[in-house]
Amino acid sequence: MNSKENILKIAKDSFTNQGNAILNLHKFLTSDFENAVKKIQSSSGRVIVSGIGKSAIIGSKIVATFNSTGTPSIFMHAAEAIHGDLGIIQSDDIIILISKSGNTPEIKNLVPFIKQRNVNIISITSEPNSYLAKNSDYFLNSHIEKEACINNLAPTTSTTTQLVIGDALAICLSKINGFNENDFAKYHPGGMLGKKLYLKVDEIINKNLKPQLLEFDDFKTIIDVITKNLLGAAVVVKNNKPIGIITDGDIRRVFSNQSNFNDIIAKNLMSNNPFIIDSQTLASTALTIMNKNKISQVVVTENGDYLGLIHLHNILKEGLF
Repeated sequence: MNSKENILKIAKDSFTNQGNAILNLHKFLTSDFENAVKKIQSSSGRVIVSGIGKSAIIGSKIVATFNSTGTPSIFMHAAEAIHGDLGIIQSDDIIILISKSGNTPEIKNLVPFIKQRNVNIISITSEPNSYLAKNSDYFLNSHIEKEACINNLAPTTSTTTQLVIGDALAICLSKINGFNENDFAKYHPGGMLGKKLYLKVDEIINKNLKPQLLEFDDFKTIIDVITKNLLGAAVVVKNNKPIGIITDGDIRRVFSNQSNFNDIIAKNLMSNNPFIIDSQTLASTALTIMNKNKISQVVVTENGDYLGLIHLHNILKEGLF
């Protein structure tokens, strides 16, 4: 089994096996799924997810997805639960138990103790006749034909379907709860994702560089202002309101087309109606405007008054590509 073709065939077979299992999951959706979502949505408690082995790993990921999309959740390992971690469970919580067979000893030992607390159990298992399925309030069928494992033993396709069901629960809950981009940003303030959702133009604009011209400034003044501020452009203002912009490109075109610069003033050289954004605009939005319009600078205002120029390099320095 050393040939490239055989290795690629095994990989393709794995993709096909798991892909088909996901595509077939909708056939096993019942009212239990809808009712489970409604139960979680109406609960004032948390979602506690539990499992053993590979299902426990999937459970941890489902918890992370719940938390990041607005549904408070916590992971409880099935083996540790009966050794003290049952104390995690509060009266308003809901439990999701994950097990391929639904007959795992740790899960079977755990279920009676959960029932003593009168807490609802949502099961994710591929066996509808299993102990777990029959002893849960809501049964979500993670049906598979066989594992992608060549021996049909290692949890592969089964854990994939468990994960997809968990994601579907989280997505449904975020949708009916009206969870939006601003809510998402509250839970993801760090890294590039946080910057994309939080970083505003006001926080990265260099306020010490504010290239500004008046309507009747001459050509020498225009050159001096653009050169001094190192932003490749200057904004023409009237009563502190931006009315136009002059860029390096405008200057180059002047040099190419004429030799007499004495009569050139800012008002006649500027481009009218420059792109203007408010200082509270997201930096990612400013980048989108620049990319869409193939420009390197956007005029920034605060309460309508000219604040400065945001340059493409300001945004790229923050890693927002």
